[in-house]
Amino acid sequence: MEGGAYGAGKAGGAFDPHTLVRQPHTILRVVSWVFSIVVFGSIVNEGYLNNNSGGEKFCIYNRNPSACSYGVAVGVLAFLTCLLYLALDVYFPQISSVKDRKKAVLSDIGVSAFWAFLWFVGFCFLANQWQVSKPKDNPMNEGTDAARAAITFSFFSIFTWSLTAALAVRRFKDLTFQEEYSTLFPASAQP
Repeated sequence: MEGGAYGAGKAGGAFDPHTLVRQPHTILRVVSWVFSIVVFGSIVNEGYLNNNSGGEKFCIYNRNPSACSYGVAVGVLAFLTCLLYLALDVYFPQISSVKDRKKAVLSDIGVSAFWAFLWFVGFCFLANQWQVSKPKDNPMNEGTDAARAAITFSFFSIFTWSLTAALAVRRFKDLTFQEEYSTLFPASAQP
């Protein structure tokens, strides 16, 4: 383990984008961000079809507007959450208090686990509604690739958010070790 990686020893340094981009949790956040764009973009662009009898639109997932609304809402909110935590990743090296760092990492654990759960629910919901969709509702198979893409990237998002939570747990353990080490050996903790 690299000494002082999470404590006050490296806080306040200059922003290094190269180091930020190489961190696994940052890479996973960017991937999750892209996946959320694919999910809500697919549903917004091709998730609604025109009704044959009138100009009214309906959701491609078994004519269930809740399925499309859930997919768009989770996608947009995940997009915003990724941006928020990317900003926290940029700001994290500037936080000098171990207690504040622990709070940030604990929130990362909770939020990432929550989003993994929401994506699991979204995947199950969209896949179920897609499975029970009637072919007569979409005889020309319009938007089927977009609907499948939203389902697929919802599935992938479960793993990216779960891995982000796992990395945050590891980060929390490193912070806890750093805090305990600084408490036990205050003279050697100073650089």
